[in-house]
Amino acid sequence: MKLRIGILGTASIAERLVIPSIIELKEYYSNIIIASRNEEKAVAFANKFNIDYIVGYENLIEREDIDVIYLPLPIGLHFEWAMKSLEAKKHLLVEKSFTINNEQTNIIIEKARSNNLLVMENFMFKYHKQHEKVWEILNNKILGDIKLFRSQFGFPPLTKNDIRYNYELGGGSLLDAGAYTIMASRWFFGNNQKVISSNLIYDHSNKVDIGGAVTLLSKNGIVSQNTFGFDNFYKCNYEIWGSKGYLYNKKAFTPKKNENIEIILETQNEIQSFSDNEDNHFKNILYKFYILINQRIFDSEYLDILDQSNTISEVFRMSNK
Repeated sequence: MKLRIGILGTASIAERLVIPSIIELKEYYSNIIIASRNEEKAVAFANKFNIDYIVGYENLIEREDIDVIYLPLPIGLHFEWAMKSLEAKKHLLVEKSFTINNEQTNIIIEKARSNNLLVMENFMFKYHKQHEKVWEILNNKILGDIKLFRSQFGFPPLTKNDIRYNYELGGGSLLDAGAYTIMASRWFFGNNQKVISSNLIYDHSNKVDIGGAVTLLSKNGIVSQNTFGFDNFYKCNYEIWGSKGYLYNKKAFTPKKNENIEIILETQNEIQSFSDNEDNHFKNILYKFYILINQRIFDSEYLDILDQSNTISEVFRMSNK
C-alpha cells in the first residue's frame, strides 16, 4: 500500500532534499500535497514539483486522502502541529529536533501510542551507507575497547533573520547542530547516557544558545565529548578512539546525495581509508519510514525519540544551573 503524504510548510529542507526523494520513491508514496499559509509559496512549490497544494495547515491535516504528515516547521511549532496531526490519525515524520523539551515530547508520544500511529524523528544521517563500515569495525572489535567518542558539528554565523536565532521558534545550537552529536553518541553507545557536564554559550540579545559542549557517559563507561555551535569554522565529524585503534569520519552528518565520504581507520600497523559509500540517505530514511508503518513497528521509534529528548532536556537543565 502506498502512503499518501502531506507536507506542512515550504521549508528549505523539504524543497532541497525531502520532496525530490519522495518523488523518486513513487512505488511507496503517492498523492503528495504541500500546504502553506501563503498561497503564492504553495503555488510555487506545487509548480516546481508538479504536485498538489492547499492553503492552510489544518486544511491539509483534515484531508481524508492523506495518511502521513511530514513536519519540517520550526521546532517551536512542532508540538502544536504534531498533536493536531495525531488527533487527525496521521503518522508523522518530524524534523529534528523533535520538540523544545521532554514534557512536550512525552505528550506527543503518549498520543501516538494511544492512536497506534508512528512518529519518527528525521535524523537522516543514520541511514547513509558510510556508517555501515563504522558499525562493521565496531562489531568486529577492530578498535578494541572503546575509550572515547568525540563529535563536532559547527558552522559560521547564519543570517540575522534565520529562524535558528529565534527563541520563540525553538532556535539555538543545541536543538540544531548539537542534537546531531548527541544522537550519534546514543546511536553508537546506547540509551540512558548520563550527562556529566554541559556548557551552553548564549547570545543574550536573542536568548538563544550559539554554541556549547556536552560530555556524556554511557552505561558501559564510554565517554562522549560533543561540541557544536553557530560561530565556528565548519566541522561535521566524529572520532572513535579505542585500545587498539582510532576511527575518524570527516563528514558524518551532512553528506550530499551520492557523495563518497572518507573514513580513516588507524591501527597499530597501518592506516586505511574507506570511501566507496555513495548513497542517498534522504531516500533511505523515507523508505524506512514506509517499512515501519507497513510492518506496524512503532515502539523502537518512540523509545529513541524519548531518550534523545530526555538527554537534551537534561543538557539544558545542567547548563542553566
